[in-house]
Amino acid sequence: MKTLIVIDMQNDFIDGSLGTKEAVAIVPAVAEKIKARKAEGWQVVFTRDTHGEDYMESNEGKHLPVVHCIEETPGWEIRKGLDTDGAIIVNKPSFGFTGWADVFEMIGEADEIELVGLCTDICVVSNALILKALYPEIRISVDPACCAGVTPASHEAALTTMKMCQIEVE
Repeated sequence: MKTLIVIDMQNDFIDGSLGTKEAVAIVPAVAEKIKARKAEGWQVVFTRDTHGEDYMESNEGKHLPVVHCIEETPGWEIRKGLDTDGAIIVNKPSFGFTGWADVFEMIGEADEIELVGLCTDICVVSNALILKALYPEIRISVDPACCAGVTPASHEAALTTMKMCQIEVE
């Protein structure tokens, strides 16, 4: 099963509390990527960064003291216009999701995985590395035109890190 994983394309990361102009700029490209991959028969999986009202007391909140992606708030929602029909949506409480094996047990064995989304330098790279560790023989790629980092420099650094770990950056 070819799988497109759309990482954290949520309002708070696009133009909310942690938004950037680079994140806003990739939304149309991500929408087109989803449309194209669905037309090719790929399974689409969305992740949602998901925190509770106690976020600021969490370890992450102490290191990133910006309230974001609080479950059931508008900032937590996946951006309107991104086609979630037929997609699997996974809530993840931290940067990297450790339940990928369960997802692929449910949808079928992956033979190719592509990642897009936000933020390249935190959640995209974390999940790409987890997936590569779980599935070292599967082609895993990232489309840099459909990703944005906290800064352009950290976006590029994350892409370099992924290339060094045999994740294809196309």
